[in-house]
Amino acid sequence: MSITLTKNAALQVQDQLDKRGKGLGLRLGVRESGCSGYAYVIDFADELEEQDSVFEQHGVKVVIHQESLDYLDGLELDFAKEGINSAFKFNNPNVVDACGCGESFTVESE
Repeated sequence: MSITLTKNAALQVQDQLDKRGKGLGLRLGVRESGCSGYAYVIDFADELEEQDSVFEQHGVKVVIHQESLDYLDGLELDFAKEGINSAFKFNNPNVVDACGCGESFTVESE
């Protein structure tokens, strides 16, 4: 299992953690949502749970609960600025389709 965090994403996460003043890192997950099936969930990780996996790159930890790990395995998290917009970008090899609005995605059935 692997999760990759680009340097731009790591800098953004660290900046947000510094502004917040606390936190172990970034918590990533998925939930059922939208017209395509799943949506990404992003939050701060303040503590570790028993079924969490921790990935660290560029000095930043990414925490993923076991329930979401199969959906996120191989994911590269990037952060990009395009004009006046800036956002995290999820490059997920498990995604086989996404809705037109980009809010939800479908993964290959097992």
